[in-house]
Amino acid sequence: MHADGIRLDEGFNGAQTSAMTYNRQGLKIELNASTEMGYIEDVMTHHPDRKKIVACHNFYPQKYTGLGLSHFGRCNEFIKKHGLTVAAFVSSRAKGAYGPWPVNEGLCTLEMHRGLPVDFQVRHLFAMGNVDDILIANAYASEEEMKACAGINPSVLTFGLCLEKKLTKTEQAVLDFSKGHVVRGDMSDYMLRSTWPRTVFAEDSIPPENTRNLVRGDVVILNDRYSRYKGELHIVLKDMPNDGRKNVIGRLPEYEQVLLDYAAPWKPFAFTVCG
Repeated sequence: MHADGIRLDEGFNGAQTSAMTYNRQGLKIELNASTEMGYIEDVMTHHPDRKKIVACHNFYPQKYTGLGLSHFGRCNEFIKKHGLTVAAFVSSRAKGAYGPWPVNEGLCTLEMHRGLPVDFQVRHLFAMGNVDDILIANAYASEEEMKACAGINPSVLTFGLCLEKKLTKTEQAVLDFSKGHVVRGDMSDYMLRSTWPRTVFAEDSIPPENTRNLVRGDVVILNDRYSRYKGELHIVLKDMPNDGRKNVIGRLPEYEQVLLDYAAPWKPFAFTVCG
């Protein structure tokens, strides 16, 4: 059959499953990561060959039946405690994409991902830091979707950004900062600060423009009025007034703002501009 492994959802106890991992054909044994943590615990107490055992979540063709984020996190934490790899599914939005059943409502693991861009789904799973492998569950993803997913660096927290103004050459250079944005180590409750760009663009002019008041999810660059801080890039975490020294260049769409929960001191981050 040219199979690489066998997926077990039910029907075997822990001892039987553990014994299967010693099969002579070298087949991987895949466990259901979405339910039955007691079953996985039972398997692990029977000393399986850990090189031959993996875990993978379900996908959910029916709307509103996908996993909640908290349950997903608990399952992954439990599985990672045992040193197993975890896989999860994301869903293409390509026209005509289909799954194994005659239901076309998306095919994702997390319900909150349903209907959202597939590259965001992938970026979110990577941001969580507890998913090893990501599979597109329905066929066929578009070339554009595949290219967007292939360009993601799993180690960098990447936000989708919708621009709100035409960027100057210097603003574009700050946004694309070649040395990479990093959350400042003394992290504020009000913003994520990338401060290195101010040392590179200190001599460049950033005229004040689009200096409206700030709300969570805004991305700003400090302008000429901010003296030595000019050129810093911030992502706003809490609403605050703008005294005219911060240019709002764009904002994260509402669904992207969940990624802010995974920011941490010294965490590298980047942007992908919304089409």
